[in-house]
Parts: sequence; C-alpha cells; structure tokens
Amino acid sequence: MPARAGRDAVDRIAGQWAAVRPDVDVSPMQVIGRVSRLSRLIDRRLAENFARHGLENWMYDVLATLRRAGEPYELTAGDLVRQSMVTTGAVTNRIDRLEQRGLVERAASSDRRKVIVRLTPSGLGLVDEVVAGHMATERALLSALSPRQQADLAALLRTALLGLGDEAGPSTP
Repeated sequence: MPARAGRDAVDRIAGQWAAVRPDVDVSPMQVIGRVSRLSRLIDRRLAENFARHGLENWMYDVLATLRRAGEPYELTAGDLVRQSMVTTGAVTNRIDRLEQRGLVERAASSDRRKVIVRLTPSGLGLVDEVVAGHMATERALLSALSPRQQADLAALLRTALLGLGDEAGPSTP
C-alpha cells in the first residue's frame, strides 16, 4: 500500500519514536533511514532487471567492472577485490561461478604470481546487452526527481561518502 502523499515510512517511524521517546533526537533517521530504505528498494528493482538476463547483482558487478576496464576487458583478481569491497574469498567464489558459466576466464600473468580475470566473448556480449536496460532502470528509479535535483542529490551523497572515507582510489585503465 503506497504511503500517503507527502509522508513516507521514515516519517511514520520518526513519529513513533517522538511519541515514545521525545527526549531522543531522531533527526539523523531522516537521512540514514531514507538512504537505507532507498538502497533496499533500488537493489530490488535492479535485481528484477538482472534476473531477466539470468544474472544476480553481484554477477553484473563483476562483469561490468571488467567491461569498464576497457580492452582487453581484464583485471587481476586483486584489482577485483579492491574495486568490489568484498573479501578475497568472495571474489574467488564469484570468479569460479562466472567461469563455470563461460562468462569469464582466468589466465596467469607474465610473472605467474597474479591471476588475470578477463571477460569471454559471451561475457562481453551479455554485459553489453544488460547495461542499456540497467541504465534505463536507474533512470526510471530517479524519475521523481528533476535533473537539477538529481545533480544536487549526487553532490550531497558524494560529500557524505567522502566524509566516511570512500575514495575513488587509483584508476585502473
């Protein structure tokens, strides 16, 4: 059931706290609660698009990271760990699963100490097919905001992320 015009679930929750604990400042919830709820709702909508292509969110993340690296669409396993914010074990598991599906392949680097992960032609074709729908889904998710509001929100969120220590890190061409 949609929220009443002008009020959302966070307004309801904050109101409940104000009623039972008026001594507690719940103003941070106005942002954190909404960012958290947005994250869950966005993930759900994006997952629907990925599912149409037989993918899960994490699969798209790995494939898109390799695609963004540019030709020859490869990165070291270590670079994937640094860019994905997951553990080495999780990346290894993800690579294994994508390799089983024929979407990526492993190769030894010239010094044989590093593992190179690269998109296969099938993986490249799939990620190129999915990205257009992914961007359309993201555009639809933001359709309630004007272009100026989207730019303002992006700037505010960037400031918040940088304040929490999230930096771009070195570029991996």
